[in-house]
Amino acid sequence: MSTYALTTLARTTDPKTMLRRFLALDAVVTTANGIAYAVAAGPLGRFLGVDTGLLLGLGVFLTVYGAAVGFLAARKSPPSLPVRAVVEANAVWAVLSVVALVAWLSPSTAGAVWTLLQAVTVGGFAVLQYAALRAAGPGR
Repeated sequence: MSTYALTTLARTTDPKTMLRRFLALDAVVTTANGIAYAVAAGPLGRFLGVDTGLLLGLGVFLTVYGAAVGFLAARKSPPSLPVRAVVEANAVWAVLSVVALVAWLSPSTAGAVWTLLQAVTVGGFAVLQYAALRAAGPGR
């Protein structure tokens, strides 16, 4: 991804600010998704064709994970090692979402579409965060 594309998406030319904004966006989306899964596991499970217990567990996990990413985004200079962990976790989540859809889950049509959209979104976060981390340079 080019620096121009990053600066356009982040609306800043400062790499640290870009990184923080992409982390913050990830934190907001992930935490909101987690809260929705945890609070409305029953209705969402029926709509998506996914086990309620699975959604509840994912909801709790995503809420905690999203809060941790938000804590990282709030740092003036997020350290590179935890940011790399977020990038890698997002990449793994995206891949495992597709694998689970193909090999394990039997969701409704809405659930299949949602799973794919979620995988693309989380994979997009990984790409943006990685590119911003590289733009910020070594040690950051």
